[in-house]
Amino acid sequence: MSEIENRASTEEDILRTLKERAAGRLKIYIGSAAGVGKSYQMLLEAQRLRSEGVDVVLGYIETHGRAETMAQIGDLERIALRQVRYQDRVFEEMNLPAILARKPEVVIVDELAHTNIPGTEHPKRYQDVEDILKAGINVISAVNIQHIESLNPYVERLTGVKVRETIPDRVLAIASEIINIDLSVEDHRERLRRGKIYPTEKIESALRGFFTPENLAAMREMALREVASKVEYQTEEQRLLREAGPLRRPDRVVVCLGPDHDANLALLRRGARVAGRLNADWFAVTVVRPELAPSKALSPVRKEFLKLERLAEDLGAQFRVLEAHSVLDALVNFVEEHGITMAIFGKNRHVGWRLRIFKWLTLEFLSHTDGVDVQIVDTAERDAQARN
Repeated sequence: MSEIENRASTEEDILRTLKERAAGRLKIYIGSAAGVGKSYQMLLEAQRLRSEGVDVVLGYIETHGRAETMAQIGDLERIALRQVRYQDRVFEEMNLPAILARKPEVVIVDELAHTNIPGTEHPKRYQDVEDILKAGINVISAVNIQHIESLNPYVERLTGVKVRETIPDRVLAIASEIINIDLSVEDHRERLRRGKIYPTEKIESALRGFFTPENLAAMREMALREVASKVEYQTEEQRLLREAGPLRRPDRVVVCLGPDHDANLALLRRGARVAGRLNADWFAVTVVRPELAPSKALSPVRKEFLKLERLAEDLGAQFRVLEAHSVLDALVNFVEEHGITMAIFGKNRHVGWRLRIFKWLTLEFLSHTDGVDVQIVDTAERDAQARN
């Protein structure tokens, strides 16, 4: 890539950054599990903002029938929910068009990981929030730690609970502020016992299920780590901007997928974590011989690649299949063409000749690229740690 092309690319990135700064700001309250007080805190903030003269409305708030939360709504302006008919039933959903037409300064949007009923503008509520932000409206929202996509498999291994509604890590990355609503394990369980989280008939099963002391402690630690890493990144980003100025090269990450399907799943989630913390565009790339390309109707790997593509896109990546006879040449060319600043490789069960090829590939990649950081992730070890 020529110097002129590099400069043009940098200018485009600057313009994109300026445009993004003109968009609304996202603030997220994050918690370890239901009942820590996220919705309550959002309503408290909404009341405070209104008392200071800020035009704030409730786009969607979920009280779960909790009296303390409902009491905080008071006379806050609420955007009427829309009625959506689906399979002979009528559901209530957040009214995105009405919010955009009302154009307040701040809108409260609860349950960020919610899946919308078919018939609305987007499948997921976080996509509604992205539209609101693009319209220049600030959003205050909330989510529990188990709904973050890249953490989802660890949550399932720790708790035995499969969480089906998730948000990609890139949503956290665009947040200007993330606040952890912390509650001790015993206080959390006590709130549950007193009926402040679920109805009476669900309390005992919840105490024995997701709300065990071990599960809550693990979720609490996960939430604390997530928020701490976000604060650490923002502090480092501000330092780099002060030292390097606004022309600093934007981060772009590529995850280099291999033949091991399980390792690829772990790599994609690792990539999502890294790219999310860097607030970076990222790619998931795999190299195949032309005769085995998944684009071929009879390709033996077509179904597997479609699964990888869906997960990669759910995590916020751009998925690419590079048809080439040389893995090294394909990766080096991709890095140069897309301005990649970090490459992630996975080392998983490499023995004998496979290990020698892996070492050769990563060393040659380093020698053929400039200005690219390389991470080598032992996916087998990470999977073992997650299971323990």
